[in-house]
Amino acid sequence: MKTAVVGSINMDMTVTAERIPLKGETLKGDELHYIPGGKGANQAVAMAKLGAEVEMFGCVGDDEAGQKLVKNLQEAGVSTGHIRIVKGVPTGIALITVGENDNTIIVVAGANNCVDKEYVDSIKEELFQCDIVLLQHEIPQETVEYVVDICTERGIKVVLNPAPARPVKQEILEKVTYLTPNEHEAAILFGNDCSTEELLKKYPEKLVITQGSKGVAACRKTGEILLVPARKADVVDTTGAGDTLNGAFTVEVAKGRDIESALKLANTAASLSTEKFGAQGGMPTLEEVIKEMKAYK
Repeated sequence: MKTAVVGSINMDMTVTAERIPLKGETLKGDELHYIPGGKGANQAVAMAKLGAEVEMFGCVGDDEAGQKLVKNLQEAGVSTGHIRIVKGVPTGIALITVGENDNTIIVVAGANNCVDKEYVDSIKEELFQCDIVLLQHEIPQETVEYVVDICTERGIKVVLNPAPARPVKQEILEKVTYLTPNEHEAAILFGNDCSTEELLKKYPEKLVITQGSKGVAACRKTGEILLVPARKADVVDTTGAGDTLNGAFTVEVAKGRDIESALKLANTAASLSTEKFGAQGGMPTLEEVIKEMKAYK
């Protein structure tokens, strides 16, 4: 089983504070950290920590941050042989404020904008060797659509995590194998005319909606709504929790697990990831997740 992530690679500049500042307000920060991130890279690291064979496809700048990020992926067990180093373009940056067990994030795309159709054409033969591909929205939309098109034509499963939220063409939504928005992102994709339950029933065992502290929901092919409740966590930092869930879910469905089993493991992994600081630093191993699932049960 070989998995792939096509997406963003960022350096996170994370400041911790007592709380997140209000509009126009200045607060004293506690600490500033430079931490490897990017939704794509986070998801790849989560998958590698869970034991998957995963390759990261994306772009970084020819700067110190880019070098550190590629090395970090390699040390996590992610294949990086086809990451493109773009001259004269800075590596992507995410500015993150952490406070009150929550966060705000501003992303400056940088080299992530160079993950274009030409780049995908240059790596598509390697991409076609994979069993499943995970995508997000921190690279150009036309690239996301192109990867969905060429992978589905080859019968390769595609998981689309539509974050950050932006509209997606209906034909792309129909083509992906799994779609994993949160409630806000689902409203951007589908509007507010349908309830969560109605949406889930429209896309059984395809649409997975994360609901924060309530857990994660999907619909079985029988029409029964499946709600996997959130595990109680001693939250330190929620950054990367959604990426952990998506990475874990992708690994599990690639193994052929049923949707309930995949979501239970992914939900537990995401919860564990919030108990340590940093998006990737708190991501658990498969052994840690299984141990916690047994204890929690």
